[in-house]
Amino acid sequence: MITIIAKRGIIALTTIFVGVLLTFVLFNIAPGDPCHTWAMQLVERQGIPYELAYKRAVEMWGYDPRKPIYQRFIEYIKGLLHGDLGYSRTYQMSTNRIIAKTLPWTVFVVSISLLLSFSLGIILGALIAWRRKGVLDSVVTGFASIMSATPAYLIALILLAFLGVRLKWFPVRGAYDITFTPGFNIPFILNCLYHGALPILSYVLEAVGGWTLAMKGSTISVLGEDYITAARARGLKERRIAISYAGRNSILPLVTSLAISLGAMFGGAVLVETVFSYPGIGRFFALAVGQRDFGAIQGLFFVTITAMIVANFLADLLYAKLDPRIRLGK
Repeated sequence: MITIIAKRGIIALTTIFVGVLLTFVLFNIAPGDPCHTWAMQLVERQGIPYELAYKRAVEMWGYDPRKPIYQRFIEYIKGLLHGDLGYSRTYQMSTNRIIAKTLPWTVFVVSISLLLSFSLGIILGALIAWRRKGVLDSVVTGFASIMSATPAYLIALILLAFLGVRLKWFPVRGAYDITFTPGFNIPFILNCLYHGALPILSYVLEAVGGWTLAMKGSTISVLGEDYITAARARGLKERRIAISYAGRNSILPLVTSLAISLGAMFGGAVLVETVFSYPGIGRFFALAVGQRDFGAIQGLFFVTITAMIVANFLADLLYAKLDPRIRLGK
């Protein structure tokens, strides 16, 4: 068992390395030179020669585009091994500090959204599967299909326009009121929930449709199994069959998707957080891309890639633990 977990861990680390390599290469071969752009600004502002301005820009950005790409990659890997995710010239601070300040807000919104959408989705999916071909089935399936096909950022824009701007029920920017002192206390947490209501609702409405349809399909498949027929033949109550037999086994295939979705939502946070000016990792990632801030971009990409791969790794372990029929080595 330990050997198998170690093998999976090595595969996960290798995948992270490949992801880091591809990200680094893609950004470093992309057209444009941020040092040149910065140097031109220095020439215009200070009237210094271009070569001197370019030299200063290289020092400020912390890397020289004229160096061979393999040398720059080795330097980048050395920094990662020492826990250095880069330096953001746009914000004049380390990427580690940016992530430390923004990641908690993204985790706060994403975790609540995922918990709510998953819980609501499995309840609705199991319910409409158990009572198929009724009015509730048609209504919920139609709603779930529309929501799962609608991008989260579009839902966010609609909520912003109606609930935020038109009705003014919720704030449209920020994570909390500046009148509150940040701390682990009830008033501050409630204010954070109030400010995060629209981003959370955007994620929930976008994700609940997929969970509902997935749970419906899984439950319908389980209802055709022999042990369900045997349970009914034994005279067990329908409620017990629905919860202990059908529901419990139907939810197992969704466990893997749950862990993967947690990692994927970090990448999807860019547009929603930008819409609501929410100070999460996604908004800062979008701003870094707009400024061609490679130091911040590569660090934020590393966090997103790592979150996805670690989520997959944990999903494998969790699924094998929940379902004895699954073995890690198979």
